[in-house]
Amino acid sequence: FILVTAAAVAAVGAGGAVVAAPVVLGAIGFTSVGIAAGSYAASWMSATAIASGGGVAAGSWLSVLTSAGMAGLSTASTAAVAGAGGTVGAVVGLVV
Repeated sequence: FILVTAAAVAAVGAGGAVVAAPVVLGAIGFTSVGIAAGSYAASWMSATAIASGGGVAAGSWLSVLTSAGMAGLSTASTAAVAGAGGTVGAVVGLVV
């Protein structure tokens, strides 16, 4: 029997989220060279551009994720992803 604390699961969740973020971004079409044609990200960009009259607003989730896919996660983004992963991990640790 192994005793696993919620804090330990939270730490794993935080680390896992930071490692998984670039993989997930790439899988949905946010790549290092821009948005991949035919991807979910391309569909989202098209719908956003149509809805806003032809452009994508700076600072929108789409533009932030595009930047993250191209340049990687900033320090603030890494902290946010780690915090979210840690929170999910802690909840899982408490439930399990």
